Amino acid sequence: MKLTLLGAGAWGTALAIAFAGKHQVTLWSREEDVAAELRDLRENRRFFPGYRLPDTVAVTTDFAAAVAGAELLIIATPIAGLRPTAEKLRGLSTKLPLLWVCKGFEAGSGKLPHQVVGEVLGQEAVFGALSGPSFAEEVAAGQPTAIALAANNPAFAREAARQLHAARLRIYANDDLVGVEVGGAVKNVLAIATGTCDGLGLGLNSRAALMTRGLAEIARLGVALGAQRETFMGLAGMGDLILTCTGDLSRNRRVGLALAENKSLPQILEELGHVAEGVYTAREVDRLAADLAVDMPICSAVASVLDGRLTALQAVEKLMARDPKEELA
Repeated sequence: MKLTLLGAGAWGTALAIAFAGKHQVTLWSREEDVAAELRDLRENRRFFPGYRLPDTVAVTTDFAAAVAGAELLIIATPIAGLRPTAEKLRGLSTKLPLLWVCKGFEAGSGKLPHQVVGEVLGQEAVFGALSGPSFAEEVAAGQPTAIALAANNPAFAREAARQLHAARLRIYANDDLVGVEVGGAVKNVLAIATGTCDGLGLGLNSRAALMTRGLAEIARLGVALGAQRETFMGLAGMGDLILTCTGDLSRNRRVGLALAENKSLPQILEELGHVAEGVYTAREVDRLAADLAVDMPICSAVASVLDGRLTALQAVEKLMARDPKEELA
């Protein structure tokens, strides 16, 4: 398959490496210096150092040319770059099927990725999400990984999953696009919570409680948005939550660890050097939960800490002081 990755950050580079052995891959970068480095050195030293890009991967900054030769497009930008990239595609009047790997709610609008793309390209377009427990570094290194692929067209989801499936990258088709996106978005907020918990030294009991009750929050919001509850027991729900909350490669977990040290959010983000989607998603989730009357106390506490309304310890005390309730209510 002729596959074009739009975005040469960590994920774009990792997927180019992963798919190069089976597909004809083009990697598009909007930064000329990054593209030049990838072409000349076969390494993305700015965004993804230490991993060699196969010689078979074509690198370009020509957006139209990158799209023109493709059979499938994958947007590999942060969610802030999803709408601008979709608008570039609309300008080309392309009808190519499209996937994305970004996770979160669009800042300001509170829209999920499929809502953004549908708004820009029209609901007749064929599109979907790749999501699940996966760190870019491990995918690039060829370590066994399993993720879900959900789309607005079930037949496309099954065929794309079959085509992209590889020996070290198992891809499972899923028919719940909303659920897959909600799971991928909200788990980043909960990773901030568990990172804070660990940074405060509150113990493994606390971490387990946060993750379990956090999964309940993900499911409540997802169902309110039209998702299937069982989706959150799968790769894009529980699987991604476990990885992001416990893995040391998680940027969102690292944000939580730094919050526990009483570092300011601007300082944390500067030191991180990469986008941590949970920071922006927390505010959107908090607003959305309030609008839908969905009980999400952990996510609300994270938003309060990020906005400076509570300290990390105050947020913990507030959560523990809540009235008792039935677990599965």
